[in-house]
Amino acid sequence: MQAAAAVRHPHLLAPSAGRARHRRAPSTVRMALREDGPSVAIVGATGAVGQEFLRVITDRDFPYRSLRLLASERSAGKRLSFEDREYTVQDLAAPGAFDGVDIALFSAGGSVSRKYGPAAVASGAVVVDNSSAFRMDPEVPLVIPEVNPEAMANVRLGKGAIVANPNCSTIICLMAATPLHRHAKVLRMVVSTYQAASGAGAAAMEELKLQTQEVLAGKAPTCSIFSQQYAFNIFSHNAPVLENGYNEEEMKMVKETRKIWNNKDVKVTATCIRVPVMRAHAESVNLQFEKPLDEDTAREILRAAPGVTIIDDRAANRFPTPLEVSDKDDVAVGRIRQDLSQDDNRGLDIFVCGDQIRKGAALNAVQIAEMLLK
Repeated sequence: MQAAAAVRHPHLLAPSAGRARHRRAPSTVRMALREDGPSVAIVGATGAVGQEFLRVITDRDFPYRSLRLLASERSAGKRLSFEDREYTVQDLAAPGAFDGVDIALFSAGGSVSRKYGPAAVASGAVVVDNSSAFRMDPEVPLVIPEVNPEAMANVRLGKGAIVANPNCSTIICLMAATPLHRHAKVLRMVVSTYQAASGAGAAAMEELKLQTQEVLAGKAPTCSIFSQQYAFNIFSHNAPVLENGYNEEEMKMVKETRKIWNNKDVKVTATCIRVPVMRAHAESVNLQFEKPLDEDTAREILRAAPGVTIIDDRAANRFPTPLEVSDKDDVAVGRIRQDLSQDDNRGLDIFVCGDQIRKGAALNAVQIAEMLLK
């Protein structure tokens, strides 16, 4: 499904390197509607990531000449306001839903992507898919723009293709690990994740709010999205557990890291935990390197890495937190320290936090779309 070469459109978007990494003040109104922009469709427009797509488009002045909001039949007909215009959500299953669409941003689950993604490609659209449906397809690029932009070398506007957005935990982890990997080559990576409600969607975020109110009021918590109490609790990630004892979320990190780094030999193991945080993930990452890498050099490498902010103040005991990175574009890294169990400075421990809806989903997808316009 990967695209063949076609004519580039360099006039559509200036390089994004100089763009702000953080959201503009709410009072600032930006208009990205432009005649020379692409036609954009958002699939899953009423969901948490779909709504974030719209915010990121505004924040980054992403150009579009038309915008089509698509969702299930249940949501079709809803009215949404965006950049001083009213849009009616259209039925994804309607004939011609992708006619004339250049870029389709999908975030409606794997089954929807598998069903409608090929239809969008057949209409000539480049699909940027946020689900797991196509991530491990060898013909589909799995892309973090700051990490492996070369994977999109054969994808062009005007020729239908699918580009996969990695799993949120993989994106947040590799934003920090990759600059270090390029310098000293990671041989083994051990990751423990502390994942927010947003990773399970808007309904899970609402359930966390509801349960918190119920528990504080002495009531039994409502457990609709999760099978157990979420408020004031942590539990193993709710993804299905496989025969090898890992759950699907953990195996995504293993497989996706190898594909993104184009390295089948790197050893990766993960333990994924759901924590009662609203929208930003945290990850403890232990790295074993082929070459020595001291912590001071690691800080300099990370300080220069795009999309990364260092919060690492030992004296004040101040390090990244989910609250601090919520609603932010950058991934924050701290607790940068030598792994004392590894000899010759061949190991590091770091702590990483990133907004799961933002860089872990919507921002990464829009950055991929920006690459198509250069």
